[in-house]
Amino acid sequence: MEFLQQYILLLVSSSLLLFCAAKVTISIWWRPRCLERQLNQQGIKGNPYRLLFGDMKEELKLIKDSWSRPISLTHQIVPRVLPFVHQTVQKHGKKSLVWVGTSPRVVVWEAELVKEVLSNKFGHFQKPPVNPLIKLLAMGVSSLEGESWVRRRRLITPAFHLEKLKGMVPAFQTSCVELIKRWEGLSGGEGSCELDVWPELQNLTGDVISRTAFGSNYEEGKRIFQLQKEQVILVLEAARSIYVPGFRFLPTRKNRHRMRIDKEIKSMLTGLIRKKERAVADGESSNNDLLGLLLQSTYCDDLQGSLNKPTRTYALTIEDIIEECKLFYFAGQETTAVWLTWTMVLLAMYPDWQERAREEVLQICGKKVPDFDSVSHLKIVTMILHEAMRLYPPVVALFRHTYKQIELGGVSFPAGVDLLLPIILFHHNHDLWGKDAEEFNPERFSQGVSKASKDPNAFFPFGWGPRICLGQNFAVIEAKMALSMILQNFSFQLSPSYTHAPYTVITLQPQYGAQVILNKL
Repeated sequence: MEFLQQYILLLVSSSLLLFCAAKVTISIWWRPRCLERQLNQQGIKGNPYRLLFGDMKEELKLIKDSWSRPISLTHQIVPRVLPFVHQTVQKHGKKSLVWVGTSPRVVVWEAELVKEVLSNKFGHFQKPPVNPLIKLLAMGVSSLEGESWVRRRRLITPAFHLEKLKGMVPAFQTSCVELIKRWEGLSGGEGSCELDVWPELQNLTGDVISRTAFGSNYEEGKRIFQLQKEQVILVLEAARSIYVPGFRFLPTRKNRHRMRIDKEIKSMLTGLIRKKERAVADGESSNNDLLGLLLQSTYCDDLQGSLNKPTRTYALTIEDIIEECKLFYFAGQETTAVWLTWTMVLLAMYPDWQERAREEVLQICGKKVPDFDSVSHLKIVTMILHEAMRLYPPVVALFRHTYKQIELGGVSFPAGVDLLLPIILFHHNHDLWGKDAEEFNPERFSQGVSKASKDPNAFFPFGWGPRICLGQNFAVIEAKMALSMILQNFSFQLSPSYTHAPYTVITLQPQYGAQVILNKL
C-alpha cells in the first residue's frame, strides 16, 4: 500500500512537471514562433524571434548608445528618441515586426490604418496586457475595456466639460502667478538669471493639478504626487527587465519600497476623499475641484431601496476614485510640463516667433492675468503650441492589442499581437508634412489642425477616436495660460549650458534639463 501511494505521488508529480514544462514551452517558444510565421507569411518582417528575450537586448543596447551622447541643435530627434523602432522601419518598412520578450509587436505607420485602430468601432483592439507593477502607477478609466470602460468614461466625462473647466481657471491663475513671482525673485536686481525650466514647469503643473484635484487640500495633494513621481522611477526600472510572474511578491528591498509607497498614496487619497465628502455634506466646500466633481457626478439613485424610496449610492467605489485621481496626475502633470518645456526651448531658439507670440498676448491680455476668454483668442500662441507638440510629442507612441483575429490593411492579424502606433514618426513624416517636416514652422497650423498636413489624421498627440485623452481641454487651457504669463513677464534665450538631448522616460523629456537665460521685462 505504501509503495502504491508513493507511485501515485510520483505519477502526479511527474504529470504536473510535464504540464508545467509544456506550458512554458508553448509560452516562450511554440506560440511566438507560430505568430512569427503567420506575420512573416503576410510580408511583415523583422528580426527573427530569439528565445525569451526577443529584441530586448539589442534595443536596450541601442538606447544606451543613443542616450550616451547629445545631438546638435536640430529637430531630427527620432533616431535618438526611438532608435530601435527607427532602425527597424528603415530596414523592414512601414509594417515591421519587433519582439518585446515573447510578445510580437507590429509597427503600424500608415495614417488610415491608425485611424481604423483608434476608432475601434467593433472593439477589436484593446490596451496591451501590462506588467502588473505598472498598475501601481495609475489605472483608472485608461485600463478598462468594453462596457466597464463605457460606464466609467460616461461617469467621469462631466468633470471635464468646458463649463467645469472654467471653474478651475482661478486655480490655474494662482499657480501661474506664484511661478512668475518666484522667477522674478530669482532674476533679482539684475533682471536676468539662468534657470532650468524643466523642474520649474514640473512643479507648476504639479501645483495646478494639486489645486484642481483637491482644492483647499492641495498641499496634501502635492505630497501624493511627490510619492507618485518616486514610484515612476521604481516601476520603470522593473518594467525594463524580463517579467517573471510572481516576482513582485518577493520581499526584496525595492518590492517592499514600491508597496510601501502604494499603500501610503492610497491611504492619503482615502483620507482626502473622506474629508471632501464631509466638507461637501456640511456645505463647507465647493465642487469646483476634480475630487468634488467626481463625488458629485458619480452617485446614482438606487430605486431598489426599501419601500421604493430612492437611496443615494456611489457608482464609483473609493478605490475607483483613488485610481482616477492617480491617473489624473500621471497622465496630466508630466505631459503638460514637457509640452511647456519644449515650447520654451523652441521659442528660445526662434526669437522672432517668441516676439510674435508676446505681441499677441499683450494685445489681447495686456498685463492682466489671462482668463478663459482671453486665452481662447490666442491664435499665434495656439499655432506655436501645436507645432511644439508636433515636433516633441509628450507621448511618442500608442499601443493596442489584438485579442482575436482581425484584418487590417490587407493583413490578417492573429490574436495576441501588439500594435505600435508611433506618433513621433507620423509627426516627422516628410510625406505628410512636406520637406520642412523637421523644422519649426507654426505657420503650418494657421488654418487649424485638419489642414496642417496632407492627411487630417496625421496629428494625434492626444490620441484619437473614442479613447482620445479626456484631459485634452484641461491641458490646452493650462498650457496657454502658463505660456501667456511667461511671455508677458520675461524674454528668454537658450543658455550656453543647454545640451540638446531629448529622450523618453514615459514622456519625451530633456535628458540634461532645459537651461534658459530669463530676462525680466
